[in-house]
Amino acid sequence: MKATVTSKGQITIPLAIRRKLRLHTGTVIEFDEEADCLKATKVVDRERMRSAVGLARKELAARTTLQWLEELRGPVELPRRRK
Repeated sequence: MKATVTSKGQITIPLAIRRKLRLHTGTVIEFDEEADCLKATKVVDRERMRSAVGLARKELAARTTLQWLEELRGPVELPRRRK
């Protein structure tokens, strides 16, 4: 995908990339000046993340990641293997 830089130094991130990375109005992106190519990273609000993680601390304590995912998503039925 291509994007063109405007005279003001702005670009439009293609819709497919915005959807894939869940970029919405107000999302903060950080650019890596040290990278050999243009590299942007979505900035995570650490306080908001900590508050979300803290909500499930008691309910999901002492469980493995797989148990935690099953609790959140429900049991998963895998498709049958082809012979």
